[in-house]
Amino acid sequence: MTGLKVPDVKSMTNQNVMFENYTNENEILNKVMYPLYMRLVSGCLCENGTVEVLAKQMFLDPMQPFLDFNGVRKSNKKYIQKELDWYLSEDLSIIGHVDDIKIWNECCTKDEKKEINSNYGWLLFNEGNGSQYQNCLKTLKNDESTRNAIIVYNRPSIYDDYLRDGMHDMICTMFSHFFIRNDVLEMVHVMRSNDLIFGFMNDFAWTCFIYQNMYLDLKEKYEHLKTGQIYWQSDSMHVYPRHFNVLKKIVESYK
Repeated sequence: MTGLKVPDVKSMTNQNVMFENYTNENEILNKVMYPLYMRLVSGCLCENGTVEVLAKQMFLDPMQPFLDFNGVRKSNKKYIQKELDWYLSEDLSIIGHVDDIKIWNECCTKDEKKEINSNYGWLLFNEGNGSQYQNCLKTLKNDESTRNAIIVYNRPSIYDDYLRDGMHDMICTMFSHFFIRNDVLEMVHVMRSNDLIFGFMNDFAWTCFIYQNMYLDLKEKYEHLKTGQIYWQSDSMHVYPRHFNVLKKIVESYK
Protein backbone atom coordinates (compact mmCIF):
# COMPACT_ATOMS: atom_id res chain seq x y z
CA MET A 1 0.00 0.00 0.00
CA THR A 2 1.81 3.11 -1.23
CA GLY A 3 0.95 6.70 -1.95
CA LEU A 4 -1.38 7.33 1.00
CA LYS A 5 -0.87 10.90 2.15
CA VAL A 6 -3.65 11.27 4.75
CA PRO A 7 -2.51 9.30 7.82
CA ASP A 8 -5.59 9.49 10.00
CA VAL A 9 -8.97 11.10 10.54
CA LYS A 10 -7.50 14.18 12.22
CA SER A 11 -5.72 15.04 8.96
CA MET A 12 -8.90 14.97 6.89
CA THR A 13 -10.01 18.49 6.15
CA ASN A 14 -13.47 19.68 7.14
CA GLN A 15 -13.28 22.76 4.96
CA ASN A 16 -15.98 23.42 2.40
CA VAL A 17 -14.34 24.58 -0.84
CA MET A 18 -17.04 24.12 -3.45
CA PHE A 19 -19.27 27.16 -3.42
CA GLU A 20 -20.77 29.63 -0.99
CA ASN A 21 -23.41 28.33 1.46
CA TYR A 22 -23.10 24.79 0.12
CA THR A 23 -23.00 22.00 2.66
CA ASN A 24 -23.16 18.25 2.27
CA GLU A 25 -25.85 18.21 4.95
CA ASN A 26 -28.18 20.35 2.80
CA GLU A 27 -27.59 18.16 -0.24
CA ILE A 28 -28.26 14.96 1.71
CA LEU A 29 -31.36 16.44 3.33
CA ASN A 30 -32.82 17.58 0.04
CA LYS A 31 -31.94 14.57 -2.09
CA VAL A 32 -32.57 11.62 0.23
CA MET A 33 -33.59 12.47 3.79
CA TYR A 34 -36.67 14.49 2.96
CA PRO A 35 -37.96 12.01 0.32
CA LEU A 36 -37.43 9.16 2.81
CA TYR A 37 -39.18 11.16 5.52
CA MET A 38 -42.17 11.78 3.25
CA ARG A 39 -42.41 8.06 2.50
CA LEU A 40 -42.27 7.31 6.19
CA VAL A 41 -44.98 9.75 7.32
CA SER A 42 -47.24 8.69 4.44
CA GLY A 43 -46.83 5.01 5.34
CA CYS A 44 -45.12 4.10 2.07
CA LEU A 45 -42.96 1.25 3.35
CA CYS A 46 -41.20 -1.55 1.51
CA GLU A 47 -42.18 -5.18 1.98
CA ASN A 48 -39.25 -5.62 4.39
CA GLY A 49 -40.42 -2.70 6.54
CA THR A 50 -37.81 -0.17 5.46
CA VAL A 51 -38.32 3.14 3.70
CA GLU A 52 -36.30 3.38 0.50
CA VAL A 53 -35.49 5.58 -2.47
CA LEU A 54 -33.86 4.18 -5.59
CA ALA A 55 -30.98 5.45 -7.73
CA LYS A 56 -30.63 8.80 -6.01
CA GLN A 57 -27.58 10.90 -6.91
CA MET A 58 -26.05 13.53 -4.64
CA PHE A 59 -23.30 16.02 -5.40
CA LEU A 60 -21.01 15.99 -2.37
CA ASP A 61 -17.89 17.86 -1.36
CA PRO A 62 -15.02 15.39 -0.74
CA MET A 63 -13.26 17.95 1.46
CA GLN A 64 -16.13 17.85 3.97
CA PRO A 65 -16.02 14.21 5.16
CA PHE A 66 -17.74 14.69 8.51
CA LEU A 67 -21.45 15.34 8.81
CA ASP A 68 -23.54 16.93 11.55
CA PHE A 69 -27.31 17.11 11.27
CA ASN A 70 -28.10 19.64 14.01
CA GLY A 71 -26.50 17.37 16.58
CA VAL A 72 -29.24 14.75 16.11
CA ARG A 73 -26.92 12.56 14.08
CA LYS A 74 -23.29 13.24 13.27
CA SER A 75 -20.21 11.39 12.10
CA ASN A 76 -18.64 9.25 14.80
CA LYS A 77 -15.00 10.22 14.35
CA LYS A 78 -13.78 7.71 16.93
CA TYR A 79 -15.43 4.83 15.09
CA ILE A 80 -14.38 6.17 11.70
CA GLN A 81 -10.76 6.17 12.89
CA LYS A 82 -11.18 2.60 14.17
CA GLU A 83 -12.61 1.44 10.87
CA LEU A 84 -9.98 3.33 8.88
CA ASP A 85 -7.15 1.71 10.84
CA TRP A 86 -8.69 -1.71 10.20
CA TYR A 87 -9.12 -1.06 6.49
CA LEU A 88 -5.53 0.10 6.13
CA SER A 89 -4.33 -3.08 7.84
CA GLU A 90 -5.86 -4.97 4.87
CA ASP A 91 -6.84 -7.71 7.33
CA LEU A 92 -9.97 -9.61 6.29
CA SER A 93 -10.50 -10.73 9.88
CA ILE A 94 -12.40 -8.51 12.30
CA ILE A 95 -10.39 -9.89 15.26
CA GLY A 96 -8.49 -7.15 17.05
CA HIS A 97 -10.09 -4.48 14.88
CA VAL A 98 -13.89 -4.32 15.05
CA ASP A 99 -14.78 -7.56 16.81
CA ASP A 100 -16.47 -5.49 19.52
CA ILE A 101 -18.96 -4.13 16.95
CA LYS A 102 -22.22 -6.11 16.78
CA ILE A 103 -22.90 -5.68 13.07
CA TRP A 104 -19.47 -6.98 12.04
CA ASN A 105 -19.91 -10.04 14.23
CA GLU A 106 -23.20 -10.70 12.51
CA CYS A 107 -21.61 -10.37 9.04
CA CYS A 108 -18.39 -12.35 9.51
CA THR A 109 -17.69 -16.04 9.04
CA LYS A 110 -18.71 -18.19 11.97
CA ASP A 111 -15.35 -19.97 12.25
CA GLU A 112 -12.34 -18.95 14.33
CA LYS A 113 -11.07 -16.58 11.61
CA LYS A 114 -14.10 -14.24 11.67
CA GLU A 115 -13.45 -13.00 8.15
CA ILE A 116 -15.50 -10.65 5.98
CA ASN A 117 -15.42 -9.52 2.36
CA SER A 118 -15.79 -5.80 3.00
CA ASN A 119 -12.39 -4.71 4.23
CA TYR A 120 -12.21 -1.80 1.81
CA GLY A 121 -8.47 -1.39 2.31
CA TRP A 122 -7.87 -4.96 1.13
CA LEU A 123 -10.20 -4.41 -1.81
CA LEU A 124 -8.38 -1.24 -2.91
CA PHE A 125 -4.73 -1.79 -2.08
CA ASN A 126 -4.02 -5.51 -1.93
CA GLU A 127 -2.44 -7.31 -4.86
CA GLY A 128 -4.86 -10.16 -4.20
CA ASN A 129 -7.66 -7.91 -5.48
CA GLY A 130 -5.73 -6.38 -8.37
CA SER A 131 -4.06 -3.36 -6.70
CA GLN A 132 -7.11 -1.29 -7.60
CA TYR A 133 -5.96 2.06 -6.23
CA GLN A 134 -2.50 1.96 -7.80
CA ASN A 135 -3.85 0.89 -11.17
CA CYS A 136 -6.42 3.69 -11.09
CA LEU A 137 -3.76 6.24 -10.18
CA LYS A 138 -1.39 5.01 -12.87
CA THR A 139 -4.15 5.19 -15.47
CA LEU A 140 -4.89 8.83 -14.59
CA LYS A 141 -1.21 9.76 -14.63
CA ASN A 142 -0.78 8.19 -18.05
CA ASP A 143 -3.81 9.92 -19.55
CA GLU A 144 -5.64 12.78 -17.85
CA SER A 145 -8.59 12.46 -20.27
CA THR A 146 -9.08 8.75 -19.59
CA ARG A 147 -12.42 7.10 -18.90
CA ASN A 148 -10.69 3.96 -17.62
CA ALA A 149 -9.74 5.07 -14.08
CA ILE A 150 -12.00 2.76 -12.11
CA ILE A 151 -11.68 1.20 -8.66
CA VAL A 152 -13.85 -1.93 -8.53
CA TYR A 153 -15.03 -3.04 -5.10
CA ASN A 154 -17.35 -5.86 -6.09
CA ARG A 155 -16.80 -9.06 -8.09
CA PRO A 156 -18.86 -11.71 -9.92
CA SER A 157 -18.05 -14.39 -7.33
CA ILE A 158 -19.73 -12.34 -4.57
CA TYR A 159 -22.91 -14.41 -4.98
CA ASP A 160 -21.02 -17.36 -3.51
CA ASP A 161 -18.51 -15.44 -1.40
CA TYR A 162 -21.03 -13.49 0.66
CA LEU A 163 -22.44 -16.62 2.26
CA ARG A 164 -19.15 -18.47 2.80
CA ASP A 165 -18.78 -20.25 6.15
CA GLY A 166 -21.84 -18.62 7.65
CA MET A 167 -20.88 -15.13 6.50
CA HIS A 168 -23.51 -12.64 5.36
CA ASP A 169 -21.50 -9.89 3.69
CA MET A 170 -22.53 -8.76 0.22
CA ILE A 171 -20.17 -5.84 -0.50
CA CYS A 172 -22.20 -2.62 -0.51
CA THR A 173 -19.94 -0.55 -2.78
CA MET A 174 -19.80 -1.22 -6.50
CA PHE A 175 -17.12 1.11 -7.87
CA SER A 176 -15.47 4.52 -7.91
CA HIS A 177 -14.79 6.17 -11.28
CA PHE A 178 -12.35 9.08 -11.46
CA PHE A 179 -12.17 11.78 -14.13
CA ILE A 180 -9.94 14.81 -14.70
CA ARG A 181 -11.91 17.41 -16.60
CA ASN A 182 -10.83 21.03 -17.02
CA ASP A 183 -8.14 20.57 -14.34
CA VAL A 184 -10.74 19.32 -11.83
CA LEU A 185 -10.74 15.87 -10.23
CA GLU A 186 -14.24 14.39 -10.27
CA MET A 187 -15.35 11.10 -8.73
CA VAL A 188 -18.44 9.03 -9.53
CA HIS A 189 -19.15 6.65 -6.65
CA VAL A 190 -21.84 3.98 -6.94
CA MET A 191 -23.29 2.06 -4.00
CA ARG A 192 -25.38 -1.07 -4.30
CA SER A 193 -26.93 -0.44 -0.91
CA ASN A 194 -26.79 2.37 1.65
CA ASP A 195 -28.12 2.39 5.19
CA LEU A 196 -28.53 6.15 5.54
CA ILE A 197 -28.39 6.49 9.32
CA PHE A 198 -25.42 4.24 10.09
CA GLY A 199 -23.48 2.84 7.12
CA PHE A 200 -23.56 5.91 4.89
CA MET A 201 -21.89 8.18 7.45
CA ASN A 202 -18.89 5.84 7.66
CA ASP A 203 -18.75 4.95 3.96
CA PHE A 204 -18.74 8.62 3.03
CA ALA A 205 -15.78 9.43 5.30
CA TRP A 206 -13.83 6.52 3.77
CA THR A 207 -14.66 7.65 0.24
CA CYS A 208 -13.49 11.19 1.05
CA PHE A 209 -10.26 9.69 2.40
CA ILE A 210 -9.69 7.89 -0.92
CA TYR A 211 -10.60 10.96 -2.96
CA GLN A 212 -8.22 13.19 -0.98
CA ASN A 213 -5.37 10.73 -1.40
CA MET A 214 -5.99 10.37 -5.13
CA TYR A 215 -6.01 14.16 -5.41
CA LEU A 216 -2.71 14.53 -3.55
CA ASP A 217 -1.07 11.75 -5.56
CA LEU A 218 -2.20 13.34 -8.83
CA LYS A 219 -1.00 16.81 -7.77
CA GLU A 220 2.52 15.42 -8.06
CA LYS A 221 2.02 15.40 -11.84
CA TYR A 222 -0.84 17.85 -12.41
CA GLU A 223 0.14 20.87 -10.33
CA HIS A 224 -2.90 22.92 -11.42
CA LEU A 225 -5.38 20.21 -10.42
CA LYS A 226 -8.36 21.42 -8.36
CA THR A 227 -10.82 19.56 -6.17
CA GLY A 228 -14.24 18.78 -7.55
CA GLN A 229 -17.21 16.70 -6.45
CA ILE A 230 -18.19 13.20 -5.54
CA TYR A 231 -21.20 12.19 -7.64
CA TRP A 232 -22.61 9.79 -5.06
CA GLN A 233 -25.23 7.38 -6.36
CA SER A 234 -27.05 4.98 -4.07
CA ASP A 235 -29.04 2.35 -5.93
CA SER A 236 -30.89 1.71 -2.67
CA MET A 237 -30.80 4.40 0.00
CA HIS A 238 -32.86 3.18 2.92
CA VAL A 239 -33.66 3.55 6.61
CA TYR A 240 -34.43 0.61 8.89
CA PRO A 241 -37.42 0.69 11.27
CA ARG A 242 -35.09 0.95 14.29
CA HIS A 243 -33.89 4.29 12.92
CA PHE A 244 -37.25 5.81 11.92
CA ASN A 245 -37.28 8.08 14.97
CA VAL A 246 -33.77 9.33 14.12
CA LEU A 247 -34.85 10.20 10.58
CA LYS A 248 -37.89 12.06 11.91
CA LYS A 249 -35.84 14.00 14.45
CA ILE A 250 -33.27 15.04 11.85
CA VAL A 251 -35.76 16.30 9.28
CA GLU A 252 -38.04 17.95 11.81
CA SER A 253 -35.08 19.74 13.43
CA TYR A 254 -34.72 21.76 10.20
CA LYS A 255 -38.33 22.95 10.11
